[in-house]
Amino acid sequence: MNLKQLEAFVAVAETKSFSLTAKQLFITQPTVSAHIAALEKELNTCLFVRSTKGVALSDDGKELYAYAEQMLELEKKIRERFGKNGRFAGGVLRIAASTIPSQYLLPDIMAQFRKNHPGEKLKVFETDSAGVAEMIASHKADVGFAGTKIEKGNCTYIPVYQDELVVITPASERFKESNADAVVKWLREEPVILREEGSGTRQEARKILRQMGIDMNEMNVAAVMENQETIRRSVESGMGISILSDLAVRDAVEAGRIRSFPLGKTGGKREICLVFDRSYPALPGADKFIRTVKEIYL
Repeated sequence: MNLKQLEAFVAVAETKSFSLTAKQLFITQPTVSAHIAALEKELNTCLFVRSTKGVALSDDGKELYAYAEQMLELEKKIRERFGKNGRFAGGVLRIAASTIPSQYLLPDIMAQFRKNHPGEKLKVFETDSAGVAEMIASHKADVGFAGTKIEKGNCTYIPVYQDELVVITPASERFKESNADAVVKWLREEPVILREEGSGTRQEARKILRQMGIDMNEMNVAAVMENQETIRRSVESGMGISILSDLAVRDAVEAGRIRSFPLGKTGGKREICLVFDRSYPALPGADKFIRTVKEIYL
């Protein structure tokens, strides 16, 4: 087998079409078919299930896809690492980050990184913590930042920043009390707006609430939202209360538009982590980026 055959195989698996693959790779459809046939003959298996609706991966095809995708990713890294005549041509460093680090930590980190290494190019993907782990494990990102640790593949987590989760409420008189018993009562009885399931904020809040004797599944959940700004505005307008990072609500609290209260005995502390796959070959830029993060926070 060769990389051209694997490239055609991966493209067909993703597009589910021989004709679309031909257009995508700028080759003829018979060439695509020949690549797939050669792979199937060499591996002595059927890689696709053909039907009138298109093609889908067989069980063996799914297994091969996992390997082929990694091989093509390695080829890409080699080409990025070595340019013409074997000289380094640079590459785009792909960074995956969950909401809080993406909006409040990453801008300063990137500014410092570009100051130290002006020739490096960066591409940022904003997702939730589960998405960060998935992108690192599947090698679709080189480094990442997450608000909770999710075991996925060979993901390595290094705590770099201590964040604080707080309970936020409307700025009305009935939320003026600040003792711990009042906060527990609100969390059990008031309408609550939560982040989405894959959010690090939600996962860490679940752990802290459990320590407080509160089961998140028994809370009066009014809504689930991905956008923390929408959550903050919804709380401000009186829709309910929520649990968010202090970084995301500090300005609104200082302006008196909402109130915030400590979450649990620990004050809702959680670690924001740098994430990467220590076992996977990385671009030189990734090593430089990790060093920059350590210089700032560690």
